[in-house]
Amino acid sequence: MKAYFISGLGADKRIFSRLKLDPQMEVINIEWIAPIKNESLSNYAKRLSSIIDVSHDFILVGVSFGGMIAVEISKLLKPCSTIIISSTIYSQDLPLLYRFAGKLQLVKLIPSWLIKSSNWLTQNFFFGTKSVSEKQLLSKIIADTDSGFLKWAIISILSWRNSVRPNNLYHIHGTNDRILYSKSAKPDFVIENGTHFMVYQNPGEISEIIDNLVLAKTNG
Repeated sequence: MKAYFISGLGADKRIFSRLKLDPQMEVINIEWIAPIKNESLSNYAKRLSSIIDVSHDFILVGVSFGGMIAVEISKLLKPCSTIIISSTIYSQDLPLLYRFAGKLQLVKLIPSWLIKSSNWLTQNFFFGTKSVSEKQLLSKIIADTDSGFLKWAIISILSWRNSVRPNNLYHIHGTNDRILYSKSAKPDFVIENGTHFMVYQNPGEISEIIDNLVLAKTNG
């Protein structure tokens, strides 16, 4: 089974480096492509999906922003399963502050360098990094992210509209996520004390969930 992994906003495949998945899965990390000016999240997802080999059964795994991209791709390509982590299915479940900022287009007024800055508030509070190695990884990932892409992605999230839950979609979320938090969201799997960085912090629990979901499809 091919498993296409989509990283989060300001992140890359390093975020998945601690997952230990069943060898039956052929993990393929999807690399970001450059967005077109003023491109919507759904149209970007459509272009990104062109690298997926639909002649074979496949699943999608997306974290954070990558989860939203996975939702849009799954509406187009019908994977066997879609698993989103620290993300959201519906745009209405984005925090109210985000939706308000999107309507006012406030992000367009913020310099790209400021959006990209990694500081104590970003690392400790929002992402919930704890150890020195986690803070170093997050800082490196943010430093390696193109500031133009980062700003476009934030704008596309704030203007995203989706009210459809694709078939065979599963949502894994942490109780201490301070970036994508919602009282209305009802995840299928809850990681107690899981932060927005939990795909790296809680690899054992998340690997087990992914394995069980994927192998159920493979063996079923």
